[in-house]
Amino acid sequence: MPSHALKRPTLLALCACVLVAQSMVAAINLLIPQLSASSLHPSSSEILWTVDAYVIVFAGLLIPAGALGDRYGRKGALLTGLALFAVGAALSALARDPALLIAGRGVSGAGAALITPATMSILMHLAGPGGRARAMASWTLAIGLGGLAGNLGGGLAGQFLSWRALFAVMVPLAALLALAVVVTTPRTDRSPHSHLAPVGTLLLTAGLVAVLFGIIEGPQYGWTAPRILLAFAAGVLLIALFTARSLRSRTPLFDPRVFAAPRLRAACLGMATGFFGLFGLFYVNSQYLQGVKGYGPARAGVAIVPLIVGMALVPRLAARWADRPRPVIGGGLALIGLGLLGVSTAGAGTPYPLYACWLLVISAGTGLCMPALTLGVVTSLPPHQAGLGSGLGTSAREIGAALGVAVTGTVLASHGDLHSGMAPALRTVGLVVLAATAAVLAGYGGSPQTSGKPAGPAPETTGARPARERGETPVR
Repeated sequence: MPSHALKRPTLLALCACVLVAQSMVAAINLLIPQLSASSLHPSSSEILWTVDAYVIVFAGLLIPAGALGDRYGRKGALLTGLALFAVGAALSALARDPALLIAGRGVSGAGAALITPATMSILMHLAGPGGRARAMASWTLAIGLGGLAGNLGGGLAGQFLSWRALFAVMVPLAALLALAVVVTTPRTDRSPHSHLAPVGTLLLTAGLVAVLFGIIEGPQYGWTAPRILLAFAAGVLLIALFTARSLRSRTPLFDPRVFAAPRLRAACLGMATGFFGLFGLFYVNSQYLQGVKGYGPARAGVAIVPLIVGMALVPRLAARWADRPRPVIGGGLALIGLGLLGVSTAGAGTPYPLYACWLLVISAGTGLCMPALTLGVVTSLPPHQAGLGSGLGTSAREIGAALGVAVTGTVLASHGDLHSGMAPALRTVGLVVLAATAAVLAGYGGSPQTSGKPAGPAPETTGARPARERGETPVR
């Protein structure tokens, strides 16, 4: 597709879709007190699953959902995702028992898994090589705005409305977004050379879900609890079986040998690292602002607004340095780590403006590195697998986010309360981010990679041939 094929209404519609999908990751956290006191009378385990069902299904299905869009049509996958998202939100809003609420969250998570890679893949195809860096900057901003919208929406609903209202408003919103996509977004070429590989898809999805279950539940049950060890063992075994089967298959979901490319590994690690730090912060932020500073839910949601400033302003600058990813990525991740170390010094007497300054540092780091990391993952695969590449990158983000919450929660639990545990928890997360930054930079060593040039295996192993030779058929 030529670069002029990406029109502003299309960009806005696609970014709005991913913003809404991302917002529901964080929104529920500020509604936990209201849910606990609701007529559903959920247990602590059911509350946890209400929060986690969305993330587990979302992250577990991202890779096959991306491949599904590549194979059968990205616009169709996006519209299907919006429909599932709305159905899940309606189930949650009407739930009369915790099981239906959890099921609704899972259905919405499946919708989000279709929405996220489809939006990125469509952008990559319409923007063309020359416009991809700017398109990824806008898409990354939408992810950040989704986190902000989730915090604001959850806070406002928690203080002035009800948890049901938050889910109910998602239904007409999803319908409006679907209408916007129908009107503004053209169909892109489908790839008959992308394969779903049902057995491989099942193995990979089950493996990712098992690993995510272990990560998310580890702090509650203990990392050496039998169910946690069993989850990790099952996850490793299933992913190993997926790898072995894919290496032997003529039509795998994706060729695991793509990870032989150091920059793909580094980009995935970088995305996981950035979100590890961000979600470690998110985990303590609302507790600190409400429990220590005494803010109400709505004010706590507004107080995180500085996190969006850098995400909004810096990506446009970073797009100018798209051909020099190493310093951009290294600088951005280092700022996230240093900002977390700064936030770790906050206490009851810390003025909010100082706390906000550290949030700005983290925000600037995120805005600097995330577009380059996202582009690095997607362009490491052939263009016809853009949806799959998006799924890989977003899976890395979600796994990093789950790890950030798990590590932060574990350190907090070992100290008994937020007052004594917040500083060591955030210091731990910040130091891990800085250490991982060194590993990411090592993977980005060597000559700069130009945007849009695959850095994976040789074309014959990935099927990266010209579209005319591959026989791809445009869908009108």
